[in-house]
Amino acid sequence: MAPAKNRRVVVTGLGAVSPIGIGVENNWNALMEGRSGVETIPYFDTTGFTSKIGGIVKEFNAVDHIDKKALKQMDVFTHYALAAAKMAHKDSGLTIDDENADRVGVLVGAGIGGLQELETTHKKLLERGPGRVSPFFICRMISNLAPGQISIHLGAKGPNLCSVSACATGTHSIGDAAKMIERGLVDAMIAGGTEAGITPLSVAGFCAMKALSTRNDAPHQASRPFDRDRDGFVIAEGSGILILEELEHAKKRGAKIYCELSGYGLSSDAHHISTPAENGEGMSRCMNLALKDAALNPEEIAYINAHGTSTEYNDWYETMAIKTSFGEHAKKLKISSTKSMTGHLLGGAGGVEAVYTALTLDRGVLPPTTNYENPDPRCDLDYIPNKPQEMNVDHALSNSFGFGGTNATLVFSKLK
Repeated sequence: MAPAKNRRVVVTGLGAVSPIGIGVENNWNALMEGRSGVETIPYFDTTGFTSKIGGIVKEFNAVDHIDKKALKQMDVFTHYALAAAKMAHKDSGLTIDDENADRVGVLVGAGIGGLQELETTHKKLLERGPGRVSPFFICRMISNLAPGQISIHLGAKGPNLCSVSACATGTHSIGDAAKMIERGLVDAMIAGGTEAGITPLSVAGFCAMKALSTRNDAPHQASRPFDRDRDGFVIAEGSGILILEELEHAKKRGAKIYCELSGYGLSSDAHHISTPAENGEGMSRCMNLALKDAALNPEEIAYINAHGTSTEYNDWYETMAIKTSFGEHAKKLKISSTKSMTGHLLGGAGGVEAVYTALTLDRGVLPPTTNYENPDPRCDLDYIPNKPQEMNVDHALSNSFGFGGTNATLVFSKLK
């Protein structure tokens, strides 16, 4: 087991913009109701696309969160990130001023970044020439402007950086941010992931890979992790942001503490660009490393917010990985994939799922896996089918696995 940590990291603020709601309470209520945020894509003509559905952020008005003038400098993925960061910051009650600004950092990642801005500007370049390209183009597009804009708007002068690790981006961002606090580089971090990648090029690319669900006639039922009839993931958008603080720093100012971020594991499959390693070997190593970092035995984990993408190999291999890491205890674990309701937020997935896992510990209710109707004999664990379950949990995992064989796991624990 890992040695005891001199500096412990806790979660003191949460913010979420997702297909199932704007703000933490709207997200939580949707999870408890099993409400889907998946619908027919409204952003472009999907004629010719095999998949025509996505997890769409609805009722989001950027000017409710960001000054109208500043909006011109940002792509939508940054709108989501900055809005969620402001929510989390307000929730935390953390003051950022001249005395502590250099002890507060930002680590927010995006798997794709400003693809919407890239596509529309490229079209403008071809049709109207280089003189019509906006001077804001580069700063709207590049991924690190999500943490950059958060830093500017909230005044955080500590580390300011961006992770890009496909679908593990949000989880890596949160885990790496926690390690900065543990090492004493900072006292607080604004951390998470964001994405706004539902664009013609992105959807066409995933369609070409045959990665997306084609259940276009029943969007709400399309994302069905661990179900026998799953046929691919549902692309989605949004952002999840956490405020992480060093424990004594949070206690000193009387902050509400949702839970402790007690462990972090990361690994590589070194296997294939998009398919997980055989039997989930890399996923299992990742969970084992997170448990070791948290100084916990497998039997102490009660709940896993699974990566659970609704693809054939991910759900099967993640199930196998859980069995490898937890042995007989795997049968006692409660597991759910909230992607069944949100769809897959790509670089934003780990952020919103970390928010949901922290809320699970805080509120003593486990979100369900919806659309779980026909069990897959290869996926034979308890996936909390269709209805939430009340259960007090002391320790929980949140898993994220991405293209390139990149894996990340967080351990959240009730503060003791």
